[in-house]
Amino acid sequence: MHIIFDWDGTILDSSNKIVFCMQQGARDFGVSERSADEIRNIIGLELSLAIAYLYPELDTQGVEEMRGHYVRCCIEADRRPCQLFPGVTETLHALKDAGHDLCVATGKSRRGLDRVFANLDICALFSASRCADETASKPDPLMLRELCAERSVNPADAVMVGDTEYDLEMASRIAMPRIGVSYGAHSVERLLRWDPLSVLDEFSELLPEIERHRRSFK
Repeated sequence: MHIIFDWDGTILDSSNKIVFCMQQGARDFGVSERSADEIRNIIGLELSLAIAYLYPELDTQGVEEMRGHYVRCCIEADRRPCQLFPGVTETLHALKDAGHDLCVATGKSRRGLDRVFANLDICALFSASRCADETASKPDPLMLRELCAERSVNPADAVMVGDTEYDLEMASRIAMPRIGVSYGAHSVERLLRWDPLSVLDEFSELLPEIERHRRSFK
C-alpha cells in the first residue's frame, strides 16, 4: 500500500509554532495580527497563498515581504524542534515493516521540510515527498499525481492521510482514498465533507485502519 502523509498537523505537532511565527511576522512587518483560528485555517496551503488569504490587502511585493519575516521566524523557531504527535514513530516503523510505501505531500517549502527532516530519524522511512514550492498548492491534486507517477501507482491504489480539508479535497479530486485525523488544524465536520474512509483520533489507530481497508485500496 502507498500511503501519502501531510506533515504539519498530521505527523508534526507544529500548529502552535506556525501561529506564533505568523503573528510574529505580522508584528515585524507592521500589519495586524490574525487570530490563531484564522491562521490554523490556512495551514497546509503554500505559504505565499496562505499569506494572501490572510492579508488580501497586500500586493505581491507585500506578500513576499511578509513571507520573508515569517520564514526568518520559522528558522529561528526550528532551533527547538517541534514534537511528533504521540504514536507517530512507532506507527510509521510498523507500517514500513509491514511493507507499505510511505510518502509526504506538504504545504511546506522544500527548504523547510529538509530543515525539519535534518532533526528527525524518521525521514529515512519516506521514499518520496512533494513540497508546495515544487508544484501546485493544495487543494490542487498535482502533488499527489506527481507522487503517484514517481512511485508508479494508480491514485486509487494509494491513500492520503491528513488533518485539513485541503488534504482530503485534493485526494477526492483524483479519487484517491483518504483518511482524516481529528487532532490537527481543521474540525472533524470540515473533514467529513470530503467523505474520508475514517477520521482517526490518534495516529496509532492508522495501522489497524489501513489493514481493515486494505482490500478496498487494491
